[in-house]
Amino acid sequence: MTQTGRDPLTGTARVLVDGNNLLGALRRGGAGATEAGLVARLRAAMPGVAVELVFDGPPQRGVERTLTGGVTVRFARMRSADQVLIDELERVGRTGGPAATGAILVVTDDRALRDALRARGGRSAGTAWLIRRLDRHRGAPAPRRMDVAAEDDDDREPWRPGRGATTKRGNPRHAPRQRR
Repeated sequence: MTQTGRDPLTGTARVLVDGNNLLGALRRGGAGATEAGLVARLRAAMPGVAVELVFDGPPQRGVERTLTGGVTVRFARMRSADQVLIDELERVGRTGGPAATGAILVVTDDRALRDALRARGGRSAGTAWLIRRLDRHRGAPAPRRMDVAAEDDDDREPWRPGRGATTKRGNPRHAPRQRR
Protein backbone atom coordinates (compact mmCIF):
# COMPACT_ATOMS: atom_id res chain seq x y z
CA MET A 1 0.00 0.00 0.00
CA THR A 2 1.17 3.52 -0.65
CA GLN A 3 1.59 5.63 2.45
CA THR A 4 -0.31 8.91 2.70
CA GLY A 5 -0.97 11.16 5.65
CA ARG A 6 1.84 9.87 7.88
CA ASP A 7 5.56 9.35 7.67
CA PRO A 8 6.17 6.21 5.59
CA LEU A 9 9.25 5.49 7.68
CA THR A 10 7.12 4.81 10.77
CA GLY A 11 7.31 1.09 11.57
CA THR A 12 9.90 0.52 8.84
CA ALA A 13 12.96 -1.61 9.55
CA ARG A 14 14.35 -1.63 6.00
CA VAL A 15 14.11 0.70 3.00
CA LEU A 16 14.71 -0.54 -0.55
CA VAL A 17 15.34 2.27 -3.05
CA ASP A 18 15.05 2.12 -6.84
CA GLY A 19 18.40 3.87 -7.35
CA ASN A 20 18.09 4.85 -11.00
CA ASN A 21 14.58 6.14 -10.38
CA LEU A 22 15.79 8.31 -7.48
CA LEU A 23 18.81 9.65 -9.39
CA GLY A 24 16.54 10.55 -12.31
CA ALA A 25 14.13 12.41 -10.01
CA LEU A 26 17.01 14.31 -8.38
CA ARG A 27 18.43 15.31 -11.77
CA ARG A 28 15.01 16.40 -13.04
CA GLY A 29 14.72 18.58 -9.96
CA GLY A 30 17.97 20.31 -10.85
CA ALA A 31 20.12 18.62 -8.22
CA GLY A 32 23.26 17.03 -9.56
CA ALA A 33 23.53 13.61 -7.98
CA THR A 34 26.00 10.75 -8.02
CA GLU A 35 25.82 7.30 -6.51
CA ALA A 36 28.53 8.10 -3.95
CA GLY A 37 26.90 11.37 -2.90
CA LEU A 38 23.54 9.67 -2.63
CA VAL A 39 24.88 7.02 -0.25
CA ALA A 40 26.17 9.68 2.15
CA ARG A 41 22.90 11.61 2.05
CA LEU A 42 20.82 8.46 2.64
CA ARG A 43 22.96 7.52 5.61
CA ALA A 44 22.39 10.96 7.18
CA ALA A 45 18.65 11.05 6.42
CA MET A 46 17.77 7.59 7.75
CA PRO A 47 19.84 6.71 10.80
CA GLY A 48 18.95 3.42 12.41
CA VAL A 49 17.19 2.06 9.31
CA ALA A 50 18.83 -0.40 6.93
CA VAL A 51 18.81 1.09 3.42
CA GLU A 52 19.44 -0.84 0.23
CA LEU A 53 20.02 1.15 -2.94
CA VAL A 54 19.46 -0.98 -6.07
CA PHE A 55 20.73 0.16 -9.49
CA ASP A 56 20.06 -1.27 -12.94
CA GLY A 57 22.90 -2.82 -14.88
CA PRO A 58 26.37 -4.04 -14.01
CA PRO A 59 28.44 -2.76 -11.09
CA GLN A 60 30.72 0.19 -11.60
CA ARG A 61 34.48 -0.21 -11.18
CA GLY A 62 34.16 -3.86 -10.23
CA VAL A 63 32.08 -3.18 -7.11
CA GLU A 64 29.36 -5.80 -6.85
CA ARG A 65 27.93 -4.88 -3.48
CA THR A 66 29.15 -2.33 -1.00
CA LEU A 67 28.04 -1.62 2.54
CA THR A 68 28.81 1.66 4.20
CA GLY A 69 27.24 2.95 7.39
CA GLY A 70 23.98 1.02 7.07
CA VAL A 71 23.53 1.68 3.34
CA THR A 72 24.00 -1.25 0.95
CA VAL A 73 24.50 -0.64 -2.77
CA ARG A 74 23.55 -3.42 -5.21
CA PHE A 75 23.58 -3.66 -8.97
CA ALA A 76 20.93 -5.73 -10.74
CA ARG A 77 23.33 -6.90 -13.49
CA MET A 78 21.31 -8.72 -16.17
CA ARG A 79 17.96 -8.22 -14.43
CA SER A 80 16.18 -4.94 -13.81
CA ALA A 81 16.30 -3.21 -10.45
CA ASP A 82 12.49 -3.57 -10.37
CA GLN A 83 12.79 -7.35 -10.56
CA VAL A 84 15.45 -7.39 -7.82
CA LEU A 85 13.16 -5.34 -5.56
CA ILE A 86 10.17 -7.63 -6.21
CA ASP A 87 12.28 -10.75 -5.65
CA GLU A 88 13.61 -9.36 -2.36
CA LEU A 89 10.10 -8.59 -1.11
CA GLU A 90 8.94 -12.11 -2.08
CA ARG A 91 11.96 -13.66 -0.33
CA VAL A 92 11.21 -11.75 2.87
CA GLY A 93 7.54 -12.71 2.61
CA ARG A 94 8.43 -16.41 2.32
CA THR A 95 10.78 -16.36 5.29
CA GLY A 96 9.10 -13.86 7.61
CA GLY A 97 5.47 -13.70 6.52
CA PRO A 98 3.26 -10.69 5.82
CA ALA A 99 4.39 -8.81 8.92
CA ALA A 100 7.96 -8.84 7.61
CA THR A 101 6.96 -7.42 4.22
CA GLY A 102 5.11 -4.63 6.06
CA ALA A 103 8.37 -3.59 7.73
CA ILE A 104 9.90 -2.96 4.29
CA LEU A 105 9.36 0.29 2.42
CA VAL A 106 10.22 0.51 -1.29
CA VAL A 107 10.91 3.97 -2.71
CA THR A 108 10.04 4.33 -6.39
CA ASP A 109 7.93 6.34 -8.80
CA ASP A 110 7.41 3.37 -11.12
CA ARG A 111 3.65 2.72 -11.12
CA ALA A 112 3.94 -0.87 -12.38
CA LEU A 113 6.47 -1.67 -9.66
CA ARG A 114 4.23 -0.11 -7.00
CA ASP A 115 1.28 -2.23 -8.19
CA ALA A 116 3.42 -5.39 -8.13
CA LEU A 117 4.60 -4.57 -4.59
CA ARG A 118 1.07 -3.88 -3.37
CA ALA A 119 -0.07 -7.25 -4.78
CA ARG A 120 2.61 -8.89 -2.61
CA GLY A 121 1.69 -6.98 0.55
CA GLY A 122 4.47 -4.41 0.23
CA ARG A 123 4.47 -0.71 0.98
CA SER A 124 5.88 2.05 -1.20
CA ALA A 125 6.61 5.76 -1.16
CA GLY A 126 7.47 8.10 -3.99
CA THR A 127 10.83 9.66 -4.64
CA ALA A 128 9.40 13.11 -3.79
CA TRP A 129 8.98 11.98 -0.16
CA LEU A 130 12.58 10.75 -0.02
CA ILE A 131 13.97 13.86 -1.72
CA ARG A 132 12.20 16.08 0.83
CA ARG A 133 13.71 13.97 3.62
CA LEU A 134 17.18 14.15 2.03
CA ASP A 135 16.88 17.94 1.69
CA ARG A 136 15.90 18.31 5.36
CA HIS A 137 19.03 16.44 6.40
CA ARG A 138 21.37 18.03 3.86
CA GLY A 139 22.83 20.59 6.25
CA ALA A 140 22.88 18.31 9.25
CA PRO A 141 26.35 18.13 10.73
CA ALA A 142 28.10 14.80 10.85
CA PRO A 143 28.20 13.28 14.31
CA ARG A 144 31.32 14.41 16.11
CA ARG A 145 33.77 11.71 17.02
CA MET A 146 34.43 11.83 20.71
CA ASP A 147 37.69 10.59 22.09
CA VAL A 148 39.95 11.57 24.95
CA ALA A 149 41.90 14.17 22.96
CA ALA A 150 38.73 15.86 21.69
CA GLU A 151 37.41 16.61 25.16
CA ASP A 152 39.75 19.57 25.65
CA ASP A 153 39.99 21.30 22.28
CA ASP A 154 41.60 24.45 23.73
CA ASP A 155 44.93 22.67 24.24
CA ARG A 156 45.25 21.57 20.62
CA GLU A 157 47.49 23.39 18.18
CA PRO A 158 45.32 25.47 15.83
CA TRP A 159 45.22 24.61 12.16
CA ARG A 160 47.58 26.48 9.90
CA PRO A 161 48.63 25.78 6.33
CA GLY A 162 51.78 23.79 5.80
CA ARG A 163 51.56 21.89 9.08
CA GLY A 164 52.30 18.64 7.29
CA ALA A 165 49.24 17.14 5.71
CA THR A 166 48.58 20.15 3.48
CA THR A 167 52.15 20.99 2.53
CA LYS A 168 52.43 21.19 -1.22
CA ARG A 169 55.48 19.42 -2.47
CA GLY A 170 55.29 20.00 -6.23
CA ASN A 171 57.16 18.12 -8.90
CA PRO A 172 60.34 16.65 -7.40
CA ARG A 173 62.16 16.95 -10.76
CA HIS A 174 61.94 20.74 -10.77
CA ALA A 175 63.80 23.09 -8.52
CA PRO A 176 61.59 24.83 -5.95
CA ARG A 177 60.42 28.33 -6.80
CA GLN A 178 62.13 31.18 -5.11
CA ARG A 179 59.86 33.52 -3.16
CA ARG A 180 60.20 37.20 -3.94
